[in-house]
Amino acid sequence: MLHALLTHLRRLYQAAALAALVGGLPLVLASADGARMEEIARTRYGEAVAASVRDWRALLVDPAIVDERERLSRVNAFFNRRLRFDDDINIWKEADYWATPLESMARGAGDCEDFAIAKYASLLVAGVPSERLRLIYVRARIGGPQSSLSQAHMVLGYYPTPEAEPLILDNLVSEIRPASRRPDLFPIFSFTSEGLWVQGASASSADPTARLSRWRSVLQRMRTEGLDLQK
Repeated sequence: MLHALLTHLRRLYQAAALAALVGGLPLVLASADGARMEEIARTRYGEAVAASVRDWRALLVDPAIVDERERLSRVNAFFNRRLRFDDDINIWKEADYWATPLESMARGAGDCEDFAIAKYASLLVAGVPSERLRLIYVRARIGGPQSSLSQAHMVLGYYPTPEAEPLILDNLVSEIRPASRRPDLFPIFSFTSEGLWVQGASASSADPTARLSRWRSVLQRMRTEGLDLQK
């Protein structure tokens, strides 16, 4: 299963990189109107949340962070430390709600999708090339190496080059680890703002905003808050 995980993740990156080169897949140029987000945060949620947005903005444009790996580490730590994990039913009174980064910061909590989405959006805005990032829906084994129990989970994958082993950003394991050190994860499909890939596929099989209604909804809400991942 580990070999399958590595092969699958490499194929995803290679397909996206090739499509971008030939013009078949436009790269995302994310933008954030930070002042607008901060004002919305202040109006809707209060000064404490506006301060969190200011800290988030400062992190994304920090000139001291010149290394992309350091950017990943800082963004991963920002959300893993500031958000507590909780179920959607407790946070939103809904069984499955995908929150925007602003909504997650406002509640100070999120489930796995919210952590992954916040990190994905943040890294795009910070200038990480879109073809290096994937939101990956997995089954996560729980209860130890011998356990047969698993649960639905979402992580963020980072691919420095098409041939490199991907790194996994996760809320369950705070350390960013290569896929070879996450044998508990079994990929089902992955997606971005540009495409959706099922396990083993080398090309996008669908428009993610058409197939994933919650993804479409969260992208639209992000846009109204000043965070556009589809410019």
